[in-house]
Amino acid sequence: MPPPPEPSLIKRQTVRVLHFFEHIGVIWHMLTGSIRAGFRRPFEGRAILKQLDSLGVASVGIVVVTSVFIGMVMAVQFAFGLQKFGGLEYTGRVIALSFARELAPTLTAVIVGGRIGSGMAAELGAMAVTEQIDAIRALGADPLKKLVWPRLLASVIVLPVVAAFSLVLGFAGATLITNLQFDIPAAFFFRSALVSVNMSDFMAGMIKTPVFGAIIALVGCHFGMTTKGGTAGVGNSTTRTVVVISIAILIADFFLTKLAIILWPAA
Repeated sequence: MPPPPEPSLIKRQTVRVLHFFEHIGVIWHMLTGSIRAGFRRPFEGRAILKQLDSLGVASVGIVVVTSVFIGMVMAVQFAFGLQKFGGLEYTGRVIALSFARELAPTLTAVIVGGRIGSGMAAELGAMAVTEQIDAIRALGADPLKKLVWPRLLASVIVLPVVAAFSLVLGFAGATLITNLQFDIPAAFFFRSALVSVNMSDFMAGMIKTPVFGAIIALVGCHFGMTTKGGTAGVGNSTTRTVVVISIAILIADFFLTKLAIILWPAA
């Protein structure tokens, strides 16, 4: 018998679009279900604290390294460019605005999100392929409450703190390199940054971070809990999680930036 004909391009794209909306529906159900379950007793305080430690404290190392060196790289790039036009004194203002509004929240979410999202997908994926999640349901417990809610709440709490920490470290790295390489006094660099950055700039960046945290937790838990195919499936789910989290954060960043401009038009 001849092999079945290949599906047309339109049919393949239609299937992909339907799968995309199916994933969106499952993630929305996971979000609403875990929030409702989170307000029922018991409140899973021990599990939430464990996730805060796992997601926040364990991410400090990667945040320190990436933030300091991103700040140093941005300082070198901006200072070198502004030096050509005699505007070296504006380096602190440009870097402070860039970090406060965009670099600290978004880059931190992408970098830290890849780490903690893949960890969630791997952990829950291993539980899924070994039927531990089915065992939780068989015992009468709710997997959304036991597994998703602690990770979701911890991510929403951790991301703003980590982003603020990244902002401080990135600016410190920029201050150090401009002082050593371009002879810009640290006190002047710091004062010029404070003149240009106000609370609305800080809030315009920080308002994004709880949403980024929710995206990371929901995507990681979704791909982890729907893992199939043994250990190979766990690896596949982990890879898909990192890719989807990065893309989703960048897309959400655009819409949240537009929202921040509406809320703080003078920013």
